[in-house]
Amino acid sequence: MAEFKIPQGKERFVKLLGLTVIGLLTLLVIFNGTSFSGSSSLSSGGAIKSGKYKVDEIKYPKYTGKKEKATFVTLARNSDLYSLLPAIKSVEDRFNHKFQYDWVFLNDEEFTEEFQRVTTSMVSGKTKYGLIPKEQWTFPPHIDKEKAAETRNQMKEDGIIYGDSIPYRFMCRYESGLFYRHPLMEDYDWYWRVEPDIKLYCDIDYDVFKFMKDYYKKYAFTFSIKEYVGTIKTLWDTTKEFMTAHPEHLAKNNMLDFISDDDGDTYNLCHFWSNFEIASLDLWRSKAYSDYFDWLDQAGGFFYERWGDAPVHSIAAALFLDRSEIHHFDSMGYYHPPFHQCPVDEDVRLNHKCDCNPKDDFTWKSYSCTTKFYTVNGMTKPKGWHLHAG
Repeated sequence: MAEFKIPQGKERFVKLLGLTVIGLLTLLVIFNGTSFSGSSSLSSGGAIKSGKYKVDEIKYPKYTGKKEKATFVTLARNSDLYSLLPAIKSVEDRFNHKFQYDWVFLNDEEFTEEFQRVTTSMVSGKTKYGLIPKEQWTFPPHIDKEKAAETRNQMKEDGIIYGDSIPYRFMCRYESGLFYRHPLMEDYDWYWRVEPDIKLYCDIDYDVFKFMKDYYKKYAFTFSIKEYVGTIKTLWDTTKEFMTAHPEHLAKNNMLDFISDDDGDTYNLCHFWSNFEIASLDLWRSKAYSDYFDWLDQAGGFFYERWGDAPVHSIAAALFLDRSEIHHFDSMGYYHPPFHQCPVDEDVRLNHKCDCNPKDDFTWKSYSCTTKFYTVNGMTKPKGWHLHAG
């Protein structure tokens, strides 16, 4: 092999050139190695003590890409803290540490310093803590409290879950039509509802809020199920009265065929389970929904029966949105006691590192309404779904 020789008198120039190239290559490696959708890679936070030992702390980088005006929102009490922490950790590990969205916590009492301190340590975005106004967590002035008490007593005798609970009714009314009016929510266009004891089974490697915006989605769910008929005996009749009074609010391409099997004569009880919701706040802030909630509120069914926020939100989304604006997240993997959503397609589970058993999946069972959702919208079901039906 021929020996390479530096021309005489050029040694200093070649040396400087070499150092320059090495420096540029070093910078290139650093900047390429620190890019992830506007973010940087894991970095050392310096040495920390672990007992009597020193170890290198690894920190997730600050996300610097474009984000939507979005937040997580959780209605919780101070006593929920230690059942809420695993839920926060699951959401952070599977999704939010990559994008670092804010988290709003709402309570009918002041949050304790412990609740704020501990939850703040768990969340990668900003945490905000709001107190629900007293007038929004009580019986409205027009409610006959004796009549409401009679309902609670009867539901207790009938063995209806939460049938005799006053706080549960306050919660359902608040989640139905008041949470998005809290001043802390004014900064946002989108929200993701999270409750204690939930778990995400799969990695989510894209910004779900950006997905919702880019693909013109307004409401998204994981589970759909049928409501207890004993809790909403007059909800559909009240809704039909509203539709008659306000036909202008019905979307032309609505999804009435998801919530009714007889062209609106009766309600088939199908609803999206609202403990998981990713939605546009513009939906609830709209004139159509404001009028609808006020109509229901005046009817008193949150207290004279036990109307839940899940059927209320679901009926509204089905009637006021174009059907294309409602989305099913089928690959997140989600658990809320007692039901599991686990992607039945193995490729999906492997690609998203899901740690769930597809045999536990509820999505395609007979009591789920998700098969109907796919059918009425002409959507293709995932590979192998029929093996988990029944």
